[in-house]
Amino acid sequence: MKRNTFLRAGIATLSVAAMAALSACSGANSDEPAAAGAGSEVISIGFSQVGAESGWRAANTKDIQDTLTAANGFKLSFSDAQQKQENQIQALRSYIAQGVDVLAFSPVVETGWDAVLQEAKNANIPVVLTDRAVDTTDDSLYASFIGSDFVEEGQRAGDWVAENFKGKDLQVVELQGTTGSAPAIDRKEGFASAIAGSDISIVDSQTGDFTRAGGKQVMEGFLNSHDDIDLVFAHNDDMGLGAIEAIEAAGKKPGEDIKIVTIDAVKDGMQALADGKINYIVECNPLLGEDLAEIAKKVVAGESVEKRIVVEDAAFTQEEATKALPERKY
Repeated sequence: MKRNTFLRAGIATLSVAAMAALSACSGANSDEPAAAGAGSEVISIGFSQVGAESGWRAANTKDIQDTLTAANGFKLSFSDAQQKQENQIQALRSYIAQGVDVLAFSPVVETGWDAVLQEAKNANIPVVLTDRAVDTTDDSLYASFIGSDFVEEGQRAGDWVAENFKGKDLQVVELQGTTGSAPAIDRKEGFASAIAGSDISIVDSQTGDFTRAGGKQVMEGFLNSHDDIDLVFAHNDDMGLGAIEAIEAAGKKPGEDIKIVTIDAVKDGMQALADGKINYIVECNPLLGEDLAEIAKKVVAGESVEKRIVVEDAAFTQEEATKALPERKY
């Protein structure tokens, strides 16, 4: 996986895990974690996933599950937090009590993690953050963060809009991700920065909670409240796909009557882009399993690791999406 690395004080981010077993707090199904391979040092990892809210999350979970296998030297315990921070904290504490070698999780929101991270530190269990950030003044509470630069993603989406609608009085509605989550905060910041000083205005902005149903519901409200929507900026593909449903139900053509820009580049979103219903997508690469495995091996061995690993993301126009789709992994 192509990537670059750099430090970002006070923020970590995380990505997501695997769909395999133990649901230590949320009522999800649980299975036995992967069996240890005979005659080898097996690394036990407790992973708490934020949920299963989107196609991106499913791809991320599958990649981590497919990578952290017994054959590759791992024993993975997995829990689905179902979008609830209290479920994640309970799961993490369960893994600490079990004495796993490594904790990894993708947090529901940025704040409120210091206490449980301190408990992991006291137990000498290194923590790896994936996909989403935590907001803490003590970055010694986690070993490394693996994921995308969400501010840059929002910036790239905004740059495309500013460049393609230069000099136009554009009315934009924004479908935000989960309130308080790192991608929602950062993508909003990046997009706003990119369009600052232009004639592009965000006339409404509400959370669709990163779900297709949420995107559809919020977009229906936008269409009822505003007569002059020119463009939708959705913080992920799923909300953009929900917006497409609402726009079509209102008798308008997505991608033509109302332009749509999203972030993620999962297959359903890329297909909508190829079909002309979405106009531009900035990628957020969900394939974080390889980096997580590498970091886990290093921290268990006591080796130094990069504090932040930023995954390289692409961006797609309609033509580029059409070319990429046949070999798309997610």
